[in-house]
Amino acid sequence: MHAHEPDGEPDDQRPGDEPVGERSADTGEPEKDDSMNAAEGPPPMDGVAENADGAVSVVEPDPATSSAPPAGPGETSEILPEGGRAGRRRRKNATRQAIEWLSLVIGAVVLALAIRALLFQAFYIPSASMAPTLEVNDRILVNKASYKLHSPHRGDIIVFKAPPGETSENIKDLVKRIIGLPGDTVEAKNNHVYIIQAGKTTGYELNEPYIKTTPDCPAGSQGPVAGHPLETVHVPAGEYFVMGDNRCASEDSRAFGPIKKSSIIGRAFIRIWPLNRIKLL
Repeated sequence: MHAHEPDGEPDDQRPGDEPVGERSADTGEPEKDDSMNAAEGPPPMDGVAENADGAVSVVEPDPATSSAPPAGPGETSEILPEGGRAGRRRRKNATRQAIEWLSLVIGAVVLALAIRALLFQAFYIPSASMAPTLEVNDRILVNKASYKLHSPHRGDIIVFKAPPGETSENIKDLVKRIIGLPGDTVEAKNNHVYIIQAGKTTGYELNEPYIKTTPDCPAGSQGPVAGHPLETVHVPAGEYFVMGDNRCASEDSRAFGPIKKSSIIGRAFIRIWPLNRIKLL
């Protein structure tokens, strides 16, 4: 029997032949197999599991292994302020702000103490010894650095430590005006204060426009030398003769003598209270 060779292409592939992909009629390229292997299906979604029989069930995420914080009641994906990274960040910010505020307060206190110790200090006036220049309960500001730069000047209003015997429970410092400088001779003459400077034989009448009539001096006893008698005094080196502007109500160098420069706290340069009487001194 002659073998018959069929005309055209076979309908079916013979057993034992290798499968050959079909080619596109237009390009001659092998066509891709669109069939999908059941084992190569789409990956399961997070939180979804497929059972052996093909049933799909929802799996709750484990809070211990989940990277996202659990959602609160009625929430889906928001992070609670008290938990997670946002909560920790807020707590760190609050701690940092508290530390910054505490540092500012401490710095302000230290600065105020340094200014008080080295530069300025406020004092209140408890008596009328400097009236009317300074009245009772006035507040003044004292420059503590002035006399580190220059010597005290005649006419300066100063605050100094009260000499022994002149202090009380509430008064440790006094405020007066400088009248005599080191080397001066201070004396009363013609109801005025006279100054004889060091190395000179004649003196001059001290001009004191700040002396005013006050109710503390009885009638006929007003003026620069009213009150305590002014004896002739030679001011030693390094010391100053001081008097209050209200001569009839002032305990000053007429009573306790000249004061040492080392006892001077500073120069009063401005009255800061009351507000309607703020004035440079």
